[in-house]
Amino acid sequence: MVHNINKKDIQIISHLREDARMSLTQMSKSTRIPVSTIFDRIKSNDFIVKHTALLDFAKLGYFTRANISIKVDREDKEELKKFLLKNNHVNSLYRINDNFDFLIEGIFIHISDMEEFIDMMESRFKIIEKKTQYILEDIKREGFMSTMNYPFINSQ
Repeated sequence: MVHNINKKDIQIISHLREDARMSLTQMSKSTRIPVSTIFDRIKSNDFIVKHTALLDFAKLGYFTRANISIKVDREDKEELKKFLLKNNHVNSLYRINDNFDFLIEGIFIHISDMEEFIDMMESRFKIIEKKTQYILEDIKREGFMSTMNYPFINSQ
């Protein structure tokens, strides 16, 4: 279902993207949209998938982050997907194109932990091709549709 979102919806979404813990009263003051309208629009939507927290993994002791692209034999594709969905190292998992099947964002304490993870996958599944890119620094993360991208958000 495609949503036709208007300025009020964008304001609400942007504030939620910036700080999902913001009170509706605070959001109402900032946007000048009545609390009841904000509540109704949030409650009736189906485009908010999940409220979550962004973590600084290094501060938690996880110093290795990587995006791993995997091309797997067709016979193993579904089993690999199930394995990855259950694996604690997998932060995000995407089905992709361009000669690969999956993109894995993996979080590890050390590089050796990531190497063990990849070795385990290669021993259990017929991996045809893999490409690993280490994430060195978060420059922008989860910023799409946040208040910083819409200068009109706080002015009505």
